[in-house]
Amino acid sequence: MQPVVAGVVAAVTGFASSFALVIAGLRAVGATPEEAASGLLILTLFQGIVAIVLGLRFRQPLAFAWSTPGAALLIAARHATGDFRAAVGAFLLCGVLLLITGLWPWLARAMTRIPRPIASAMLAGVLLPICLAPATSAVTLPLLTLPAIVVWLVLLRFAPRWAVAGAVVAVIVAIVLTRPDVAPASLLPTVRVVAPVFDPFVLVSIGVPLYIVTMAGQNVPGFAVLRTFGYDDPPARTILASTGAASAIGSVFGAHAINLAAITAAMMAGPDADPDRSRRWIASVTAGIAYLVIAPVSGAASAIVAASAPVLIEAVAGLALLGALVGAFVAAFEESEHRIVAVATFLVVASGIQVLGIGAPFWGLVVGGIVMLALHLGRRRPEPAGETSDGDPEPPVTA
Repeated sequence: MQPVVAGVVAAVTGFASSFALVIAGLRAVGATPEEAASGLLILTLFQGIVAIVLGLRFRQPLAFAWSTPGAALLIAARHATGDFRAAVGAFLLCGVLLLITGLWPWLARAMTRIPRPIASAMLAGVLLPICLAPATSAVTLPLLTLPAIVVWLVLLRFAPRWAVAGAVVAVIVAIVLTRPDVAPASLLPTVRVVAPVFDPFVLVSIGVPLYIVTMAGQNVPGFAVLRTFGYDDPPARTILASTGAASAIGSVFGAHAINLAAITAAMMAGPDADPDRSRRWIASVTAGIAYLVIAPVSGAASAIVAASAPVLIEAVAGLALLGALVGAFVAAFEESEHRIVAVATFLVVASGIQVLGIGAPFWGLVVGGIVMLALHLGRRRPEPAGETSDGDPEPPVTA
């Protein structure tokens, strides 16, 4: 029963801790409440199906999730487009790029070689405005926000795994008590087909950064977690190709991106799932089944979010992403010789600027690359004290 319980807990935690962020992200780029509910439903269904199929196929604890940093990116890119069809075109591009990454090993190697300070600083810049939302909401909506923050803080002290889920429950209770007029029909699961529109500026502003943060913020740490727990040969190409295909198909239903999970992967791949490493794959299959059971709740989740003030939902999302923000900062500024590069990237992304109709995450990557080339091109990197030229340790990964 131990891996079964681990899988169910991972699925419930993964859904409850960030579904509000997904809906807020989809709404930020123009989705209607029905389209956002459709996107959440398809994401939940597809990640469950992929977890079941690949878990059974490879007998490894492969955890899958929607792209949480990708959803944060959508909120940060809210000014890039108000046409959800153009956003869907960007989602489709991201899915195709993930699929190509799985089929073309060279692209996978190139993606893993994006300088870590730049990729992490871009992610930190995307997350910062959302992580400021709890403070903003606590001032504008104190009666609704402060109880959620108190619940989050208490659970963070005594049951950290449930801290964000507890804050979500507190917000839902507050919304139900203050907005009891949610239409029953809106609580049902819904599917909407959205024809993609390929706007070059939106593809560059959303599609390409969505692919990069999904790879750098989810897939790469996810593989690192598996290797940490002794799974040295995860089926990387199959995972990337499968999640890419699922993301591409799901995009026309409003889903933004599916990827290998990192945090829930640790819950299922570690000894807490089962002392016997050969049995932990059961948690992956159980989590997939749990996602299929949870999926019909997407309509109700979207309706509740739609009935609340956007700043309140972003406040919950900000609480959920504080850990990710800390990890991004640590990774971005860990290497002292690249801190100026990281700062430049972070400031450009956090500024939210738009140039030529293209959003800040893309320009943050460009500026970070230029600064890194200007400061370090042609300079030999000093070896850490006590290490010879033969040593080539892997940089630490923050999952």
